[in-house]
Amino acid sequence: MLKRPEKVTVKEVGPRDGLQNEKKSIATEDKIEWINQLSEAGYDYIEISSFVHPKWIPQLKDAREVAKGIIRKTGVTYAALVPNMKGLEAALETNIDEVSVFMSASESHNKNNINKTIEETYPVLEEVVKEAKASNKRVRGYVSTVFGCPYEGDILPSQVLSVSNRLFDMGIDELSLGDTIGVANPHQVDETLQFLKGKLNFSKLAMHFHNTQGMALANVLVSLQHDIQIFDGSLGGLGGCPYAKGASGNLATDDLVHMLESMGIETGIAQGKLLEAASYIQDKLGKSLPSHQMHVHK
Repeated sequence: MLKRPEKVTVKEVGPRDGLQNEKKSIATEDKIEWINQLSEAGYDYIEISSFVHPKWIPQLKDAREVAKGIIRKTGVTYAALVPNMKGLEAALETNIDEVSVFMSASESHNKNNINKTIEETYPVLEEVVKEAKASNKRVRGYVSTVFGCPYEGDILPSQVLSVSNRLFDMGIDELSLGDTIGVANPHQVDETLQFLKGKLNFSKLAMHFHNTQGMALANVLVSLQHDIQIFDGSLGGLGGCPYAKGASGNLATDDLVHMLESMGIETGIAQGKLLEAASYIQDKLGKSLPSHQMHVHK
């Protein structure tokens, strides 16, 4: 018998993780309108942008304007990615609800992505977490390359555990484990979660799958069997994988919600409103989004 929780939390990361990989620049007012549509779809969590230096991610250089411009709906957590204290100051200025810190389980990916070793990254993040908590903000941690690294290949679950423990020790409220390059398969997800079971608090774990090789929903199904009940998604499958040319990236929220709801698992998200919001951003991007739901409902 498949384990089916009554309810699953789906967190929307499209405005940040989806848009950051898009080459076409989206106008600030269009981002604001899209996030407002997402707020009406039934989410309780939307990651709206990233307070990183504009030269890193030009698409998200308007994080301040977006955070200040959206209509905040009661009951929805509006989150943003924060790389360092400077980013945190900007995020706190806009009164963001939750800040997210990030690092990799792989040494070489961490160096390429953050320009620091894993050990050098800890004190930077610790300061951010401490200050965010002092400002009464929730903090989420992201660990990238949990199931594979473009430079090192497979990553040992023990390395994932080591990084995860350090982040929880800093005081984060939740941890999202990311399949950054979309290489995870159901067996590998099962083995990794089996290893982590009893060592991490699974009620504070989220899974962040990419659909680069078409296995994201299968990996979600395996995660459900391990009592994981928080999943990240990007509407329409928005966003690409920077290491796999032409490949789709993020797990599509609309496909995830469709699967969960058709299995009798409540998400609280209205599928009709999801499709409207996906169509809106698809028009602004001027290209088809890769999710199955967007093709079914053309």
